[in-house]
Amino acid sequence: MKNKEIYEIHAGICQCLANPKRLEVINTLRDKEMPVTEMAEKMGITKANLSQHLAIMRDKGILKSRREGTNIYYSLANPKVIQACDIMREVLFEHLKERERLIRSKVKG
Repeated sequence: MKNKEIYEIHAGICQCLANPKRLEVINTLRDKEMPVTEMAEKMGITKANLSQHLAIMRDKGILKSRREGTNIYYSLANPKVIQACDIMREVLFEHLKERERLIRSKVKG
C-alpha cells in the first residue's frame, strides 16, 4: 500500500471521528461493550440516529458488533482509539488554556 492510500484511509477515519456524537459513542464504549438500546438511553438520542452513527463507525473499522438474541452489542475494535481521542482532548485543553492565558495578558496589558 502506498503512502497516498494510507493518507486517504487516515483522512477517512479522521473525518468519521469529526462528529460530536461519534466521539460520544467512543467515550460511552470506553470501558465495556454495550447494546444499542442502552447506548441510546445513555446518550439521549434515538436508536435510529445512533444506528446510523454506529454503521458508519463499524464500516470504518472503529467499532465491532456482535448479535446476542435480539440485541446487537457494540465495542471498540481497538482500544488505542481511546488513547488517540484522549491525546487529542489533552491537546484541545492545552490549546484552550493557552488561548485563555493570551486573552488575559491582552486585557491586563
